[in-house]
Amino acid sequence: MTSTLDAYRLHSEPFYRPAGHEIALYEHAYAHRMPLILKGPTGCGKTRFVEYMAWKLQRPLVTLACNEDMTASDLIGRYLLDAHGTAWHDGPLTLAVRYGGICYLDEVVEARQDTTVVIHPLTDARRILPLDKKGEVVHAHPDFQLVVSYNPGYQSRSKDMKPSTRQRFAALKFDYPDAAIEADIVAHEASVALDVATRLVGIAQRSRALKHHGLDEGISTRMLIYAGVLIGSGVDPLESCDMTMTRALTDDPDMELALRGFIEAYFGQ
Repeated sequence: MTSTLDAYRLHSEPFYRPAGHEIALYEHAYAHRMPLILKGPTGCGKTRFVEYMAWKLQRPLVTLACNEDMTASDLIGRYLLDAHGTAWHDGPLTLAVRYGGICYLDEVVEARQDTTVVIHPLTDARRILPLDKKGEVVHAHPDFQLVVSYNPGYQSRSKDMKPSTRQRFAALKFDYPDAAIEADIVAHEASVALDVATRLVGIAQRSRALKHHGLDEGISTRMLIYAGVLIGSGVDPLESCDMTMTRALTDDPDMELALRGFIEAYFGQ
């Protein structure tokens, strides 16, 4: 029988290299349908981890990238006109709650705080989602789980997660992997030699030391993969790194000079 959430199922295994005990910890949390926060810098693998766990647990994954224009209706649904008149259409959160998926709200603190309060009744013993406009209370499917992510080092205080929301979740902390693991990830994802991936990771590690010293964020694993893809397709390594790292990361001339110095140290002739 076709499920409403079939379109949200992952049919092939996402590549994920564990850095610790996060897989086992997530499995224990899911066994109790415990809501989870994934904390960590941009591009360090939080989304890939959720995709891997959804595949491993054979659960549909409903993902929503949060932003400051998001409304509660974007999450839970709204009435819309169709061929038969006005009809209610479930939002992505409601679909996951009703039919038993994992709902992943990426960068949840980017959404307005008056929007994210709608998740509160789902994160305690009630596990309900009130649809006030429809006059319905949706009781969460036994397989439903709520997972959110954010970067605690990037948002301003005005966008930090409220304690009243934070205390409803367990949390897993993510960071960039150790150098050997990160190089292995980059080599696999970008299809480049391990030596090239290792040099890219070396550049990233030096850039991360500049965080809060001129850079808001260091070079992410995602950026390294982009650079590796270009190198693998024949683009000069210096130009690849300049395009995917230096120009993407900063507009400050001094920071650009520093980053290019790191790149030349690893790929210069």
